Amino acid sequence: MFVVSVTIFVNREHLEPFIAATMDNARNTRQELGNVRFDVLQCEEDSSRFLLYEAYHTKDDFVAHQQTEHYLRWKQAVADWMAQPRQGVKHQSLFFGDGT
Repeated sequence: MFVVSVTIFVNREHLEPFIAATMDNARNTRQELGNVRFDVLQCEEDSSRFLLYEAYHTKDDFVAHQQTEHYLRWKQAVADWMAQPRQGVKHQSLFFGDGT
């Protein structure tokens, strides 16, 4: 399993459109054959901080995701709404979900 966690800080005046665009990307990503999960999390203490937790069967599935229409639409839409560049960390899963 290939997992990506992305921390994003959004300018407060863009919270609603950011959430809408991100939910569109998440819903479409879940339709990709290579995607296992796509969680959108909003920080409890700081509503302008988000975590995207994405899991793919393989790294190639993640690379394919980055070429999709919905991802490219999201990336362009949210670029100017971020308070700082997003921070993505890539992981290889050692134990995932139910362990299978």
